[in-house]
Amino acid sequence: MAVIEVRGLTKRYGELTAVEDLTFTAEAGRVLGFLGPNGAGKTTTLRMLMGLVTPTSGRATVDGVAVRDLPEPVRAVGAVLSTGAFHPRRTGRGHLRVLAAMASLPAERVDEVLELVGLTDAADRRASGYSLGMQQRLGLAAALLGDPRVLVLDEPANGLDPDGIRWLRGFLRHLAAEGRTVLVSSHVLAEVESTVDDIVVIRSGRLVAQGPLADLVRAPETVVTVRTPQAGRLVPLLATAGAMATSPAEDRIEVRGLSQEAVAEAAAAAGIPLYALGSSTASLEDLFFSLVSEHGTTRTGDPR
Repeated sequence: MAVIEVRGLTKRYGELTAVEDLTFTAEAGRVLGFLGPNGAGKTTTLRMLMGLVTPTSGRATVDGVAVRDLPEPVRAVGAVLSTGAFHPRRTGRGHLRVLAAMASLPAERVDEVLELVGLTDAADRRASGYSLGMQQRLGLAAALLGDPRVLVLDEPANGLDPDGIRWLRGFLRHLAAEGRTVLVSSHVLAEVESTVDDIVVIRSGRLVAQGPLADLVRAPETVVTVRTPQAGRLVPLLATAGAMATSPAEDRIEVRGLSQEAVAEAAAAAGIPLYALGSSTASLEDLFFSLVSEHGTTRTGDPR
């Protein structure tokens, strides 16, 4: 069952299109990784979902209802879209008590969420003295105050140390196991590789990949590496043959979409000498960067 639904979502600022015709869903009991490079439109999309930005067209809903129209939004959706959103003179506990009172939530819930995010020992310190990682935890505690069914988190690992990142991964998996829907944005796929069930990848505000992570990476991509003194001649020949060829150095080419044998045959037919020829399987991170590069193509996994 789709809990979060984004349909044809578009946002334009004058001549700039930040998000264009974006469609995806997030389901209960699963963690969705919302991925893309910096400036891809992730934060704008999340702000439209939370009702903080008005779409130019399209809809973003939770259980079929826009967040701003939910009768008790704090009990339905918790979000962390920025850090540092607190009064600098308040303690972490004081900040959460104010939010709980504003939402008519029981005061005892404050201590519960402080314990959940590991901030009990720092609860009576001023939040302005928290590290960035502690501020991230405080934001997550605030998002959990209403015990929401849906969590929307924008770059939640920013500022966390390695132990904090490992804790966050386990915590998000635990939340999903409870049947909640967790949407996590990130600009680095490796950061969420061991956490997410599904991914949505956008580039320049448009969808380039979506589906279960396991389906999208089931067949790892093979990269053929070539060393030749005539890389400038070989790259366009390989592109004509249907490959995606890039030249990260004057005498080196990386080729996707053609076998090692096909590359060798194309070079031989053109009389281009090869100094070295090899291949390797691309990592998950390599696949992500190939998707968000200028030459990436749209991929979809099995829809759920």
